Order: sequence, then structure tokens, then C-alpha cells
Amino acid sequence: MPQIIPIKDLKDTSKISDMCHESIEPIYVTKNGYGDMVVMSMEVYEGMNRRKYIYDELAAAEEEIRTGNTQDAFEALHEMRKKYGI
Repeated sequence: MPQIIPIKDLKDTSKISDMCHESIEPIYVTKNGYGDMVVMSMEVYEGMNRRKYIYDELAAAEEEIRTGNTQDAFEALHEMRKKYGI
């Protein structure tokens, strides 16, 4: 479950840092009762970026399949073996 904290809690930076490292999710910061910022550890941030990269690559592959920009795997291997004399 996501953690939500008021912006005034950001004064205790050590506590916020500990919260970020204990959580596997971002921490949402509110200002006047409305969402304002998101704080997270470097590990969570890097994990999110890795997942986004994978999703982007999958979307590109699905687009290639949709447009017919594909080649049969056996044909591709045969051509590579022929090209490199394997």
C-alpha cells in the first residue's frame, strides 16, 4: 500500500530517507491535502526505469509484429550460418 505523507514531514530528512529505503514503492507527498511530489530510493527509481525500458522494448517488438516487420527464426538462423560459414 502506498505511503502518503504531508509536506511538513519532509523537515525530518533522515526519517524520510529511512522510509524510502524501507519501502519498495514511492512515497507520495501532499500539500494542502493534494498530491504534490513523489519521493523514492535510488533502488526503487532504477527498478522503475528498468521496467519501463523492458516495456518499451516489448511495445516496439509488438509494433514490428503488427506491421509484419519480422522474419522466420529458422530462416534467420540459416542465413546467419550461411553468411558466417557455420
